[in-house]
Amino acid sequence: MGISIWQLLILLAVVILIFGTKKLKNVGGDLGSAIKGFKSAVKDGDADKADAQQKVEQAEETSASTESVKKEDKV
Repeated sequence: MGISIWQLLILLAVVILIFGTKKLKNVGGDLGSAIKGFKSAVKDGDADKADAQQKVEQAEETSASTESVKKEDKV
């Protein structure tokens, strides 16, 4: 007992009558912009996370090489 295509069409017609096509177009555009912004923020967040991980790895390599130089100086 799901929603049939006729029920969806009637619902769509009522929504268009209440809000009008211009307002629905604006809402759709705003929703699209919001989704686009969210996707770019997620992508930037992943890139920032990868950059941070790379910096940590470089710092670990630098500290490891510094420690080996200090050990060689002591010998």
